[in-house]
Amino acid sequence: MAPEVKRVLAVGAHPDDVEIMCSGTLFALRQLGYETHVASLTLGDCGSVELCAEEISRIRHREAINACELLSATYHYCGFNDLCIFNDDNSNRRVTACLREIDPWLVITHSPNDYMSDHEITSLLVRNACFNASIPNYQTTSNTTAHTLKIPYLYYAQPIEGIDIFGKKVIPQFYVDISAFIEQKLEMLACHESQRSWLQTHHGIDEYLERVRRLNSSLGQRASSVSGRSIAYAEAFRQHCGHAYPADNVLTALLSETLIAEPVYLDT
Repeated sequence: MAPEVKRVLAVGAHPDDVEIMCSGTLFALRQLGYETHVASLTLGDCGSVELCAEEISRIRHREAINACELLSATYHYCGFNDLCIFNDDNSNRRVTACLREIDPWLVITHSPNDYMSDHEITSLLVRNACFNASIPNYQTTSNTTAHTLKIPYLYYAQPIEGIDIFGKKVIPQFYVDISAFIEQKLEMLACHESQRSWLQTHHGIDEYLERVRRLNSSLGQRASSVSGRSIAYAEAFRQHCGHAYPADNVLTALLSETLIAEPVYLDT
């Protein structure tokens, strides 16, 4: 059954996180007619060794908007700073305000286990906001937006390199074939030009786009091995199925009905 409001929100800690995590899946959903929103908690103000925080934030904000234009998505900035994302009262109310403003039917965010705290706490804040947004008496930093009517579907993207902080593999529940959208995904990621310089200097990583291509190719190989199909590129997810959160996997149901993607379950 189609949702009353066909609205999807993907939330990352930093401006290019959504592109890396799940933009191929967002392109697939956008093609199905879903209104698409992308949010980042910060503007990547620490992402430069040459520019001041204000200047790099301005640049990365523009890059994020340009990237979202390729997806026909609306971009939202949640007002945090890099390395200052914490699970506290004000942060929970701020992220809940964002959820209420957008009122999504389906949400995608970071894995609860990832390589840095900004990603992990973003995951927790989004999880909390999905629950909190429908509670009428929970006041947020913006009291002009009404509470939502229900808890949205919540999915976690695969962490970078597919491992937790101990180097242990994080096993996805399912894969989405994004082969038809890999070039659009990389084009969207390429809008974040300032990130290449930062990753070269701080992480010792070049080949920004090709690294992501290899990541999705590796996921495609894994999806192929468990499905018996040939899948060139994939993104991987787990669903939050805790008490009160919707647990039927509508993401796989939506995409398996099209020729664009056929999610594949991996027994765990």
